[in-house]
Amino acid sequence: MNAYDSSRMHDLLGGSQGYVRTDNPEEADVLLLNTCSIREKAQEKVFSELGRWQRLKLAKPDVLIGVGGCVASQEGENILQRAPYVDLVFGPQTLHRLPAMLNQRKTTNLSVVDVSFPDIEKFDFLPEPRVDGHKAFVSIMEGCSKYCSFCVVPYTRGEEVSRPFDDVIAEVAHVARQGVREITLLGQNVNGYRGHFHDGTPCSFAQLLNHVAAVPGIGRIRYTTSHPLEFGDDLIAAHRDIPTLAAHVHLPVQSGSDRVLAGMKRNHVISTYSETIRKLKAAKPGIEIASDFIIGFPGETDEDFADTMKLIAEVDYDHSYSFIYSKRPGTPAAELPDDTSDAVKKERLQILKSRIAANTGRKTDAMLGTVQRVLIDRESRRYPGYLVGIAENTRWIHFPGDPSLIGRFADVRVSHIESINAASADEILWLESDEETQVGMAPLPGRIPLWHEAT
Repeated sequence: MNAYDSSRMHDLLGGSQGYVRTDNPEEADVLLLNTCSIREKAQEKVFSELGRWQRLKLAKPDVLIGVGGCVASQEGENILQRAPYVDLVFGPQTLHRLPAMLNQRKTTNLSVVDVSFPDIEKFDFLPEPRVDGHKAFVSIMEGCSKYCSFCVVPYTRGEEVSRPFDDVIAEVAHVARQGVREITLLGQNVNGYRGHFHDGTPCSFAQLLNHVAAVPGIGRIRYTTSHPLEFGDDLIAAHRDIPTLAAHVHLPVQSGSDRVLAGMKRNHVISTYSETIRKLKAAKPGIEIASDFIIGFPGETDEDFADTMKLIAEVDYDHSYSFIYSKRPGTPAAELPDDTSDAVKKERLQILKSRIAANTGRKTDAMLGTVQRVLIDRESRRYPGYLVGIAENTRWIHFPGDPSLIGRFADVRVSHIESINAASADEILWLESDEETQVGMAPLPGRIPLWHEAT
């Protein structure tokens, strides 16, 4: 979602506003920091970066500094108290007002703060998106009304609001005409989408998927992030019936313990989550499942952690995003007593990551000899004369080919999986992926699927 918002800021300030993007902060007239407040570490990085930018402003007083995103929404005026040299503070729902805020700052010479929640009006004022490449994000809803006890999202992005059906389809069609072939539908609770058709009747997420699949040019659909409570039979049927819906689902569970889930206020239990996974695997044989895990939630016992490891063995996850619990100000869980040591939490996290790492490596090894449908994304920067394509299971596959094939789908047979060491795994992760969510090359030892035979 942050990547999507950043691209929309770029759309806003380019074109008629006359701004040109630069990767060199020293030559910028406007510096914008889009922020995340899911974890404390990410939030602290914001102020570290602002400290570096302060030196740029001392050297160039006219440069304007803006802070957007969830930290801006959470902290508001407090950002100006901690960093008084900041000129703009705007939330995720007010980024469309960025040009006006810049003009106001230049006119009044006063800092501007706007972290309100104006429903979902921002999409009515954003220009049509410009895309560079063959994959694109499309935001279909924002906010979350689940109020999990650990999560700050409802307080920084507001409650759930869905975009109208016609607007979503229009944006998908627009990027498809620009050459986009893979769409990722975005939402904090994406399968909670309840936008309306033009006649005012509600559209379910499963219905939306069917309509997106019908847009000419779209050859693959992904979505993130879903919630177990709203992963109904109609969505499972969509995975069965829509060939372009990727056979890879990210369904966060956070913990394998019912006791911990109750403390998290997730409002589901492991038995129903497991039943959803079983139905999904039966409807779409071969589908891979990814998840999120929070380790060390206040009060988590050895038994609770053992339940999480049991669930991991049962589901056989392809990969996960796993972190030690981070206390977020203003959330109910922040007030819970916590007597588990940091050392124990770190040990548990390492155990979990090692188990998921083994799954990732084993599943990558199992690709040897299989035929994979890949979207050819770009030329390989690691292997001269090779292209890089992304498979449905998110693995990046290198294969020899002509650059004219970029942007097309191809069936390739994996004929070699190359072992890589720790240092080169990180190199592969960052050189061959523009997204931190790339998982095929990690954890270690990693495997690179390579192809030599066209099918």
